Amino acid sequence: MTGHVFTIAGGKGGVGKTTTAVNVGVALQEAGHDVAVVDADLGMANLAAMLDVEYDHSLHEVLAEDATVSDTLTEAPGDITVVPGEQSLEAFADADPAKLNKVIRTLINAYDAVLIDTGAGLSHEATVPLGLADSVVLVTTPDSVAIGDANKTGDLAARVDGEVIGSILTRATDPKDIDAVAAEIQHDLLAVIPDDPEATRREPHVLNAPDSPAATAYRRLAASLEGVLRGEAAKAVVAEETDWFPTEDDGDEDTDEGDESGGVFGLFSR
Repeated sequence: MTGHVFTIAGGKGGVGKTTTAVNVGVALQEAGHDVAVVDADLGMANLAAMLDVEYDHSLHEVLAEDATVSDTLTEAPGDITVVPGEQSLEAFADADPAKLNKVIRTLINAYDAVLIDTGAGLSHEATVPLGLADSVVLVTTPDSVAIGDANKTGDLAARVDGEVIGSILTRATDPKDIDAVAAEIQHDLLAVIPDDPEATRREPHVLNAPDSPAATAYRRLAASLEGVLRGEAAKAVVAEETDWFPTEDDGDEDTDEGDESGGVFGLFSR
């Protein structure tokens, strides 16, 4: 059997694609799967910097035919393997996104799960990973522009035969965020990651802040994606603890009504 390719995508920058790829990857590795994370954000590669790892060769060099895939494999926290990218304009200019296909074909013969971290926008280099994926996962924040860009990315994925299995809401600060996004996003929410600045100070926070709400949410998401590895459909999972979200008054009327009704939380199961 070959590995499963998850492409983590979203049209807007800064929504948490790299954070999602890293933390889901570590959680899957902890669950006993061999995981590789590929930094395919060719214009703004930041995976190595985020994890504070040094590398000898980069994905950009492979795409420029100056290195092999095996040259790039780098050990990272959580025992995952990463294929880092470079940040220089020269490396970006020399890299041919079309050669990413060969990279992924090589990796799926050695790893159970390959997570591709993508760049923002609808450029050619952002489109290629959508067509290479077995499963595309969209990432958005509550920002309306981010939601619209995620929907456009989903439409683009369909044009290149990529299968979107769901979306993730990151940086949620209030249950109302979930209701608003669920109403606008075109692909069902798989998970909600609460805004957790303290936990995300050091990545991966599933290792550095394992008991934090954000880490818990990513582990639940990874457990859902484990089912995909077994050939099952992705299941929506979201924490029902509304105390993840700060409120001015825990006993105010709005919060009580939300608890009684269940709100959007009633749409999801553990």
